[in-house]
Amino acid sequence: MALEGGEMKDRHTTVFELKERIKRFCEDREWDRYHNAKDLAIGISTEASELLEIFRFKSEKEVEEMFESERKKKEIGEEIADILFFLLRLAQKYDMDVAEQLKRVVEKNEKRYPVEKARGSNKKYSELEL
Repeated sequence: MALEGGEMKDRHTTVFELKERIKRFCEDREWDRYHNAKDLAIGISTEASELLEIFRFKSEKEVEEMFESERKKKEIGEEIADILFFLLRLAQKYDMDVAEQLKRVVEKNEKRYPVEKARGSNKKYSELEL
């Protein structure tokens, strides 16, 4: 993966590489003093709200049409990247292994949502008959 300016694709880029790229970007700008856990969490929430705003009051058909528009798809992608930036920066600053955390959450949810009970259901785990 090219960390500086080159093409970055999911298939060829590790979480570690993304975290390193973000770290370098922020250190070059001396932003560490602004990136405490609280402010990074606020950034995640703010960017997630901006993503949500794109879909607000849109029908399912209108949402599907957005993904057919290159301009709108790019706008959605930029908001997703902004959220990911803050998530990865938080994990990088506080030495959290995102892959390990995700593994744990998936394993926990596999127990909460067994396939035979959860398939095709949108019920919360506490509402499933286990």
